[in-house]
Amino acid sequence: MMKRKIIIDCDPGHDDAIAILVAAAHPGLDLMAITTVAGNAELEQTTLNALKVCEIAGIGEVPVAPGAGRPLVRNREAAPAIHGSSGMDGPVLPEPSLRAAEEHAADLMIRKLMESEGDITLVPVGPLTNIALAIRREPRIVPKIQEIVLMGGGTFGNWTPAAEFNIWADAEAAQIVFESGAPVTMIGLDATHQALATPEINERIWALGNRVSDFVGELLLYFGRTYKQFFNFDHPPVHDVCSVVYCIDPVIFDCRFLNVAVETKGELSYGMTLVDIHGVTGRPPNMTAALGLDHGKLWDVIIGTLSRYGEGEG
Repeated sequence: MMKRKIIIDCDPGHDDAIAILVAAAHPGLDLMAITTVAGNAELEQTTLNALKVCEIAGIGEVPVAPGAGRPLVRNREAAPAIHGSSGMDGPVLPEPSLRAAEEHAADLMIRKLMESEGDITLVPVGPLTNIALAIRREPRIVPKIQEIVLMGGGTFGNWTPAAEFNIWADAEAAQIVFESGAPVTMIGLDATHQALATPEINERIWALGNRVSDFVGELLLYFGRTYKQFFNFDHPPVHDVCSVVYCIDPVIFDCRFLNVAVETKGELSYGMTLVDIHGVTGRPPNMTAALGLDHGKLWDVIIGTLSRYGEGEG
């Protein structure tokens, strides 16, 4: 089976960490690089968190390249209420021996894409600043992008009543990506709020009994507490890994080809994604939007992939 080549752009982040782990271990994916952006925490911290995830999972051959430390236009804000001051509170991990690449994330994407045969998928699961920077620096990459499968947006918000955090964090960057002409798939809150780590799911993860699955279990314990405290969710949703699972098996998701625009001017609606489900604007569809998912099949993929980390242990 031909492996799907992907670059994950992330801001770890509890659910980012799970996305990296699944992307690195699934036999259907070829994780070519991990790039980091400021989002859930400052860039230095999100890069450190990505390196820690790679260290615990033995992902030593994949470059980790830091990128943008702030949005294109506006001042940045982090999400310590949800992810803690480190961006990945909960598990206690040692300082990694792995080191970040010196190449800027946008330059790494440009280089990989220009060297490619148009077979690389970008999987941004944080603010879209790095993707927008790459497109601005080198517009010739656009026809080289097989697909952009992003986590963000939706028909409602979670950081404001209107806006999901990743889009809100840099709506100008999202607008550049959405209007780039590259094939875009938006895995937004409509789908990811169905990706709940229920007690049964947690039991299955802990039952795997390997070092990486224990790490994921600890991530979900912390994430579950903050989601209960701030959003009154009984079970936490694992947003970012959904974009990786889409790259593995898109049939798991209920998707429609729709017009989606980003609000960058509104005082109260900044960062809102206007998903034209009923075609009321008359604007032509410009991207695929996930509106739901199959919970059981999603977790079968995630847990099945995490089980691979236990092979050879003992």
